[in-house]
Amino acid sequence: MAEQAQFEELARQLSAVGAVKRDLARILPHECPAGSAAVLTLLGRYGSMRMSKLAELLAVDMSVTSRHVAHVAERGWIERSPDPADKRSRILHLTPAGEATLRDLSRRSTELLTERLGDWSDEEVDQLIRLMTRLRDSFGDCRTVPVRPTATGPAEPVPGSPKAVATATVASAARAPTIAPVLESTTRTPA
Repeated sequence: MAEQAQFEELARQLSAVGAVKRDLARILPHECPAGSAAVLTLLGRYGSMRMSKLAELLAVDMSVTSRHVAHVAERGWIERSPDPADKRSRILHLTPAGEATLRDLSRRSTELLTERLGDWSDEEVDQLIRLMTRLRDSFGDCRTVPVRPTATGPAEPVPGSPKAVATATVASAARAPTIAPVLESTTRTPA
């Protein structure tokens, strides 16, 4: 098992991933902020869905999801149609314009990663993908947190547990969703 100093260095390195995410966010077109890119990415990856499922995948509340959805709908990137199973709900679908925007986002992020990692070998990139996938899997679905009952009130997350730390990270990331490749590597498959 790794030593304490290794985990401390890992924590420092993981915090530096923010710089990568910021660079990826800088390449987004002005009319497509990170939240909009996240909506398009999730619809592109998982297909049509209800807004409640989208909010769950984004790990943000419904009001934030509604703002992101309104933004992409105003640009014609998605359609909202009645859910045949529940007429009060709407199903979100990518439009051809949304698919084109998603392809542009993917192209932009791929070009940036190609530029920045141009001196990496294919094996090194594959290794990074494997290790990041394994790291993500080690944390499980970070939208749920183990709780412990308290004598004085509601249950609270177990401090310092991997799930509590990961949940804090996800909450922070949810305020600034990332674009296609980064989001695809961190989003869980819907239940």
